Amino acid sequence: MKILMVCLGNICRSPIADGIMRKLISDHRLDWEIDSAGTGSWHVGEAPDARAQKTALGFGVDISPLRARLFTSRDFDAFDKIYVMDSSNYRDVIAQARNDEDRHKVEILLNLVEPGRNKAVPDPWYDEKLFVPVFRMIEEACQEIIRRHKA
Repeated sequence: MKILMVCLGNICRSPIADGIMRKLISDHRLDWEIDSAGTGSWHVGEAPDARAQKTALGFGVDISPLRARLFTSRDFDAFDKIYVMDSSNYRDVIAQARNDEDRHKVEILLNLVEPGRNKAVPDPWYDEKLFVPVFRMIEEACQEIIRRHKA
């Protein structure tokens, strides 16, 4: 399984999701590939936001080696599933889809735990009090990915 996590700048939400998934697949001894990307190019090449790194590390997840990159249409070929953090990311990713196969790979992450609600993972960039709740939301959805695979 190859999974891509996508948010806006690829420095807060998607690297947290990337790190959580890497830890879970290691814990469950799964041979999966995980990556993350952003729909905007502002932070390409940068490490995750320091607040995201601190929060993740507090939960035992080291995201410091990750670097932001831009989502491209080539990602549809490289990944089996693409999880986005909100409806804006969904629209941006779907806009690059070349066909129905590409479109079917894309899902809003929190629909895994609240199906059909299209609930956004809030962007903690503007409110640092959101980093811990965001981590927990993402972790719950990532655990659901693992549960579905094991079922």
